[in-house]
Amino acid sequence: MNEKEQRHLMVERQIAARGIRDQAVLDAMRDVPRERFVAEHLAEFAYDDTPLGIEEGQTISQPYIVALMAEALELTPTSRVLEVGAGSGYATAVMSHLADAVYAIERHELLAHNAGVRLRNLGYGNVQIRHGDGTLGWAEHAPYDAIAVAAGGPDVPRSLLQQLAVGGRLVMPVGPDERVQELVRVRRLSEERYEREYLGRVSFVPLIGADGW
Repeated sequence: MNEKEQRHLMVERQIAARGIRDQAVLDAMRDVPRERFVAEHLAEFAYDDTPLGIEEGQTISQPYIVALMAEALELTPTSRVLEVGAGSGYATAVMSHLADAVYAIERHELLAHNAGVRLRNLGYGNVQIRHGDGTLGWAEHAPYDAIAVAAGGPDVPRSLLQQLAVGGRLVMPVGPDERVQELVRVRRLSEERYEREYLGRVSFVPLIGADGW
């Protein structure tokens, strides 16, 4: 099969079959070429249901987790999104299909650079990436309708909660262990009130920064 056929099969077997129903998310997963976001020697595994290693000892999340987080964020074509932990830029690309603008932060300078080049080359024009401490957010563009955190921390950083718009959603792995967490969705109900729900156990790389590990 060619890459397009593999993507469609991935969506059918790994994502839709496991309960993802948001049609826009499924369409985005069918469209984004995951093989362009991994090393050349791993391209043959791009559509396996598994995370894959990238530079700086980090990973690109398995496709199902990317879709699960995207659906949980409840994105619309007018959404402004903050992504903490851009990594290879794959999830950034998926969210760029679903939102008006995506602002992504990556603590590894090499990853931030490579993701930015990759996304520009693939024509994703509604994305900005910068190198920095994602636990502090990106206040310049706040408030955000949605915040996605692609690394596990002991709790949700206060800066991110403050940069979430009222009515906005934040999705992040949280837990006392640096490798095993619960995926949490936080919804901001008012200036002072937040609601949490738990979406299942996950395993992400640690969230490193001033308000992380």
